[in-house]
Amino acid sequence: MFKYYRYDGEKKFDIGKVPTDDTKLVKDRTEAEARLAANNEKIDELQQKLYAEKREGVIFLFQAMDAAGKDGTIRAVLQCLSPHGVHESAFKSPSSQDLAHDYLWRIEQEVPAKGEIAIFNRSHYEEVLIYQVKKLWEQQANARRIDPEKIMKHRYADIRHFEKYLWHNNVRTVKIFLNVSKEEQAKRFLARIEEPEKHWKFSAADYEERQYWDDYQAAFEDAINHTATWHCPWFVVPADHKWYMRYVVSEIILDTLQDMDPRWPVVTDERKARFGEIRTALQAELGMDKKEKKKAKADAPAAPADVPDAHAADSEAKPRD
Repeated sequence: MFKYYRYDGEKKFDIGKVPTDDTKLVKDRTEAEARLAANNEKIDELQQKLYAEKREGVIFLFQAMDAAGKDGTIRAVLQCLSPHGVHESAFKSPSSQDLAHDYLWRIEQEVPAKGEIAIFNRSHYEEVLIYQVKKLWEQQANARRIDPEKIMKHRYADIRHFEKYLWHNNVRTVKIFLNVSKEEQAKRFLARIEEPEKHWKFSAADYEERQYWDDYQAAFEDAINHTATWHCPWFVVPADHKWYMRYVVSEIILDTLQDMDPRWPVVTDERKARFGEIRTALQAELGMDKKEKKKAKADAPAAPADVPDAHAADSEAKPRD
């Protein structure tokens, strides 16, 4: 369905030939919003199972030019998720402490545990995007043995190996590039300037970065072509229409979780036997008479063999109070 937005190394990504205003998957905004709402319900249920089962973690990583709509998309698509087992990391400019370490150091600390979802608002890809556009290796101290001409080649290889390492250790990385046009970015910048409630969103630095538009487009194209793999694909999502972009992102996230196939932990016979003992003890504690006990037992639904055990993984297996 949305697979032609997927880049996994089988085809070359040419950013100049990919439409930013595509809406081919739905007929209009009303349909897109209805599908998004339906997808959110499914995503919510799958996240609960993922958290309960604790077999695999996943990173949903967002990259884009300024004003493409990362924050709004994350809110619209992922607001259905419980805070339990989900965290968002917004990677701003690296601190002096970050720069004193290898460039993946701060990323490694945000990798999700099994059963968790991590949302990366920007990511380690800043280290091959802005790093390339601004030639930051000229400003940073490197060992004398480092060849500046090979830094980018090595970083692409590092990222591929890092993401494959995570894949081999039960963590998926799903990379989403929200592809906005230069014209649409200009309109959104103007809206931020002209509408008082959006003033806080705009910075003169955003406009200054716009002067490097062509360089960033080339950097995105290079990064995607060098790091798109079958196990850690890129999805290039048209971003000129926010309603369409959010719907497509919901399809990508839903498809990923369905492929992960999380399941409720199964209640063992031993644990179910323990339930009976606990029921008797609680009834005694409440002082229920024999008639009440008999009625409570008759009213209790019979547990099927595969009934989910809310405490099979830990004391907070389902991320709901």
